Amino acid sequence: MLEGNILIALTLTLFAGLSTGVGGAIAFYTRQTNTRFLSLALGFSAGVMIYISFTEILDTASEALVHERGEMAGAWLTVIAFFGGMLIIALIDKLVPHFENPHEPRTVEQVHEAKPQVSLQVNRKLLRAGLLTAMAVGIHNFPEGFATFMASMRDPATGVSIAIAVAIHNIPEGIAISIPVYYATGNRKKAFLWSFLSGFAEPLGAVVGFLILTPFMSETIFGLVFAAVAGIMVFISFDHLLPAAHEYGEPHLSIYGLIAGMAVMAISLLLL
Repeated sequence: MLEGNILIALTLTLFAGLSTGVGGAIAFYTRQTNTRFLSLALGFSAGVMIYISFTEILDTASEALVHERGEMAGAWLTVIAFFGGMLIIALIDKLVPHFENPHEPRTVEQVHEAKPQVSLQVNRKLLRAGLLTAMAVGIHNFPEGFATFMASMRDPATGVSIAIAVAIHNIPEGIAISIPVYYATGNRKKAFLWSFLSGFAEPLGAVVGFLILTPFMSETIFGLVFAAVAGIMVFISFDHLLPAAHEYGEPHLSIYGLIAGMAVMAISLLLL
């Protein structure tokens, strides 16, 4: 059963991570951004992640920690690990310069509004920006991959919901990588390839985290990790997804998407 869950978890994490390639493809084979749909989708993704973090993941973590450490200590450990997860992803965010932050919104129009630059110096700067953005996405996706993997290991049905939410969230990141690489090289295939490959950081994060923690795994470690995962997902939703949805120019739709994501997640959990 455990081996089956590992395979499912890896598959879901790979699916979520490689959706950056979808963003890269959209940037070059679509001529107009549907901002209404994108705003709604990002809000929906945030709604799924926020709801499942507070009602499912954090609750599961609390049960494990209270069972192992007692009610008072378990409750305190849950809260500390939850905000610890937020701190981890916030520190990772701080390591990414603002102008290279992969969560800055991009539209496909930006790809087509100008031809690739001809200046060698400009090309080098653009290529460096693209590669640094790919690295930044990798840094961000590392903990996200671990979060998706751990949730899928515990409950594959929950993992599916998280993987879909993370995949939606990763598509604009693929666009953010492909734009400067295309501007610098004029090569659509190379731009798509970089956006696609950056997504491998997600399953890599899952595997590395799993290998490090497996020898020490216990109910206490599991509870701490799960609470931290909830914190990471909530932080990503409030700091990345909702602001990005707002920046695409459809703030009300992003909230409608948020509520829809929560509602769909609530109904699906009741039906499971």
